[in-house]
Amino acid sequence: MSLKTARLPLVLGLAAALSAMPLAAHAAHAAPDADHTATAAALRTFNLAGGPGAGIHAGDGSTAWSLSSGTATLNAQDPLGPDERFRIGSQSKTFTAATVLTLVDEGRLKLDDPIESHLPGVVSVNGYDGTRITVRQLLRHFSGIPQANTVNAPAQQSGGGYSLASLVQYGLDGAPPAAEPGARFIYSNTNYEILGMLIERLTGQRVEEAVMRRVVEPLKLPNTSFPAPGDRSLPGPRINGYAGVRFIGTVFIGTEVTTAHEPSRFYASGAMISTMRDVAAFYRALVGGRVVSAESTAEMKRGVPMEPGSPSKAGLGLVEAPLSSCAGTFWTYNGGVPGYFTLTGVTEDGRYASTVTNAQMGLSNQPVNQGYGALQAALCEGSGT
Repeated sequence: MSLKTARLPLVLGLAAALSAMPLAAHAAHAAPDADHTATAAALRTFNLAGGPGAGIHAGDGSTAWSLSSGTATLNAQDPLGPDERFRIGSQSKTFTAATVLTLVDEGRLKLDDPIESHLPGVVSVNGYDGTRITVRQLLRHFSGIPQANTVNAPAQQSGGGYSLASLVQYGLDGAPPAAEPGARFIYSNTNYEILGMLIERLTGQRVEEAVMRRVVEPLKLPNTSFPAPGDRSLPGPRINGYAGVRFIGTVFIGTEVTTAHEPSRFYASGAMISTMRDVAAFYRALVGGRVVSAESTAEMKRGVPMEPGSPSKAGLGLVEAPLSSCAGTFWTYNGGVPGYFTLTGVTEDGRYASTVTNAQMGLSNQPVNQGYGALQAALCEGSGT
């Protein structure tokens, strides 16, 4: 489950095969395909690099439209709709980050607090020094903690699922520091599992409850949820997730994995469920200053280059990246978990787009560039430039 910059630059089954099906328009205020030809073409490209289907929901605050390519269910004419649920992967990190910033707004912590002051002894293992790693560095992936092995995992709890503490211990014990705190961007789920523990310590609530009460419920996101450990269900209406491969460019062969994997393997870093409409509404609200205070919103947007000379900048649970097809930049995050790869982008002037394909194509060939191609096409078709 990895985030790559917006510049952006297996289990195999033989259950079904399906070529990409015609594009379909969706939703109230849906626009004809002719109005969004660049997005339609980019969405087909995303679909043909990803799962059985791909969908996008976009707009500018006054109009909204959705397109679908392929299918949400193999061997069926089942377009991907904007209100159908799927697993959003690392886009959960932005919800976790926003929850941390609500605690900053309440004066419960400061961004430059060392994590040791809130979680004594938790991070100071295997060469790590919790007195030198700050909350800000964890939020920005500048802690020096490398990504944990995502294939293996710690033991599950007796009731099913994983605990935050076990995920953190697994991540820290797995490898020593990869850099000094604050030195450079190193993407790691462990950062956000630590932040999940921080939320629980300060609120006295499970992280899933805190995120729902502090962020999801105030925004009235009806189809967004944070499953508890052991809950593998994905309520309908839903987009089914698959693992598989493509042959000859158009044929997808795979097996359904919608409920085959334990979501708490990614917990505070990637366990949430949402829809294209809901997740776009969340990022719009966050970038627009309607989730945390103006000061905290500015802190979340304050970015540093992800790599030396890179135009993409890491904020706190957000990435700012340049628009390649029109002027300006956009705020974004992506996520990949078994069955899904998803991305969302929002501009300062209110344009937004969220897109998903219903397969994770493997860590080495995730359709990152194709997904961002669809996202940028939608954002730029509404720019007037």
